[in-house]
Amino acid sequence: MRVTWVGHASVLVQTPALNILTDPVWSENAGPFVLGPRRVTRPGIDLATLPKIDLIVVSHNHYDHLDLSTLKRLWDRDRPLIVTSLGNDAILRSAGIAAVAADWRRAITVEGRPRVDASHYWTRPIRVHVTRNHHWSSRWFTDRNRALWSSFVVELPGGNLFFAGDTGFGDGRWPAEARALGPIRLALIPIGAFRFTPGQMDSDSHIGPVQAAEVHARLGASTSIPIHWGTFRLSYEGYRTPPALLRATLACTGQRGFAPAQIGRPVDVAPYTAPNVRPPVTSTQLRHCLDTPAVRRLR
Repeated sequence: MRVTWVGHASVLVQTPALNILTDPVWSENAGPFVLGPRRVTRPGIDLATLPKIDLIVVSHNHYDHLDLSTLKRLWDRDRPLIVTSLGNDAILRSAGIAAVAADWRRAITVEGRPRVDASHYWTRPIRVHVTRNHHWSSRWFTDRNRALWSSFVVELPGGNLFFAGDTGFGDGRWPAEARALGPIRLALIPIGAFRFTPGQMDSDSHIGPVQAAEVHARLGASTSIPIHWGTFRLSYEGYRTPPALLRATLACTGQRGFAPAQIGRPVDVAPYTAPNVRPPVTSTQLRHCLDTPAVRRLR
């Protein structure tokens, strides 16, 4: 499996079976017309040089995740299978894009016999599970929560792919629900857009790095890559604060397998291996460990 972070929540996952793209956004602005936050980093891959895409997952309808202009170009070029959660298919159809929408705990089967390598096919069908997370939706002032938000699990040889989408921590049970669908080779977990007041570590709609580390543990993923940071200015933390706070958190918890990728630089992800289970760190211990001058200086 080869993974390239394009920026924000857009990730290219290349396997012998499928080329997968998550929440593809190549536009300069994350908003309607020319409104909304502007990019501060260029996409890591030029859209014209992107390989043929077989599967796209779209987590919800916010403009920094559902970009009609990008999706239209990909649809016209590749005719990929586009899987999303309920209600978002209507938005895509309005732009002439076909999509399959499903409720939480439903699965879509990818047609065909996906290759495992050059000469062998996987005997099982590849399924895309629409899974629960904790967020909200709105495309305009009058449509709040009329479409569903979701995460996804894609069943793949060598271990599953989990894409968290955009999420707060909520009840904290949704990572275990994704884990129950099979071992997770790679998890794509958001760590940014969490700080709206000084010192804030998370928000109801967006987990921060501290909660992301907990999600990584609850998923049991052998590898996780942090996303949803350093691309658009959506909150008040500095662009480099999310990965710095994640590194500090992991130093406190002793976790492994959760490291930032550079935009545009491919990363090879090994097949699933069970992560080493470490004794849990209590919230009090973690707060004390993170109460350092270096962490307090993070803006």
